[in-house]
Amino acid sequence: MGSWSGEAKYRAILAVSNAANEHLDLSGLLEAVAVALEDLVPIDNIGVIGREGGAAKSISGHIGSNPRHRGEEERAYLDRVLNTVERQLVTREMLQALEVLESDRTPVVVEDVLKETRVPVQGAIRLGLRSMVLLPLSTRAKFVGVLSIARQDLRPFSADEVRVLEDVARPVGIAVANAFAYEEIRRLRALVEEQNVALQEEIQTATGGIIGSSPALSGALERVARVAATGATVLITGETGTGKELIARAIHAASPRAKQPLIKVNCAVLPDGLVASELFGHERGAFTGAIERRRGRFELAARGTIFLDEIGELPPATQVALLRVLQEGEFERVGGNETLHTDARVVAATNRNLDDAVGAGKFRSDLFFRLNVFPIMVPPLRDRTEDIPIIAEYYASHYARKLGKRIRGIDPGAVARLTAYPWPGNVRELQNIVERAVILAGGEVLGEAELELPGREAATAPVPGPAECQRIEDALRASRGRISGIDGAAQALGVAPSTLESRIQRLGIDKHAFRRRTSI
Repeated sequence: MGSWSGEAKYRAILAVSNAANEHLDLSGLLEAVAVALEDLVPIDNIGVIGREGGAAKSISGHIGSNPRHRGEEERAYLDRVLNTVERQLVTREMLQALEVLESDRTPVVVEDVLKETRVPVQGAIRLGLRSMVLLPLSTRAKFVGVLSIARQDLRPFSADEVRVLEDVARPVGIAVANAFAYEEIRRLRALVEEQNVALQEEIQTATGGIIGSSPALSGALERVARVAATGATVLITGETGTGKELIARAIHAASPRAKQPLIKVNCAVLPDGLVASELFGHERGAFTGAIERRRGRFELAARGTIFLDEIGELPPATQVALLRVLQEGEFERVGGNETLHTDARVVAATNRNLDDAVGAGKFRSDLFFRLNVFPIMVPPLRDRTEDIPIIAEYYASHYARKLGKRIRGIDPGAVARLTAYPWPGNVRELQNIVERAVILAGGEVLGEAELELPGREAATAPVPGPAECQRIEDALRASRGRISGIDGAAQALGVAPSTLESRIQRLGIDKHAFRRRTSI
């Protein structure tokens, strides 16, 4: 090839530099480089060899006489045309080429691949190439790979052509480094997404089925994911049957304490005189019937999690003892004077309005504040109607397997009835209805005849009543009247801020009253 004007060379290098700035994908970059070189350095193949972990990564962006290979990863191409042994040889050759160029950092001009001895070129021979140039790619002092330029005919590259290619290699090196960095960012982002999915799957598996993808449920699960890894005390609120215990199990399962015990205490079913003994244990002779020392639930939950369900039912004396545990991590067994320590994480749940209980003098305000470090509101089923078909299908399949029946699905008409029903008993009620339907089913599809919904079914979603009003007021109280943003009422309820605003207006709630109240 003869000499060129300086202007032609300048235009080519400028075009390559622009392409390097525009392309994050290597195949697009190499195509652009090949086009920029057309009038200066005729080529048939251009490729980049880099490292991906301990393996060689090769991308070929242009083969003039082989359009099938255009823009395709060379490794994928070779997988089709070479057998396993040959592919291993080509990979080894690419790694050796990287080592040669990295150690010398000067171009290797191969006049005839059939006579080359400095670098292995068997892969080039298999691709029908005869002459080539290998150029080191660097960013300042960092070696990033090799730029391979080749022709299919025996036409060695001249000194002028090599100098042009060296100039071209500089912006290509920067672009290759950026492309590899971009790929690593994408890989890490994908890994994070996979970890988030895995966390949600872990939560669902551990809870025996928190099912659904509605915004309301997703908001609650997002808060679970945020708090699980911490040791913070959590207060779970929500109506009966919404799955508060499942949320507690999810928090424990996704926490560093997952391999330690999760101890459950239902405060509502214990007589007042036995609550303290159940929680903190008792000494022998502490009361009639205490014939031996007994360890309490806080001792059993050491290094694990204790779930206090129906926390609003705790008697006043036990509230004082629990407050001490939360503040100091200390307690004594009933009838004992030895101070014991616990590091159990406390997760509590209630379907009562504890703020109202505090106002009525039935629940200590200092205990409420200690429990309410990180509140999670579990939405009622009527606020996540899009999840109803998915939950119903899940339980239909579950009970069909349990009863040895074959259920393929639920009739659309039956799904419509399930979706329209207000579900005062929430998910627990839906579970019972579906179990009964599976028992009654005579075929493989659950129909409207098998659904025994109590009372009159609502034709549309129910109009928010006192319970809904109470939930919104609780959320506004907790957020100090703030609607949107982190820890706002909308996030706690799992709804969009605009949706919450419309509900507040429809129910006649004065959201500003909660701001004034907090500031007093």
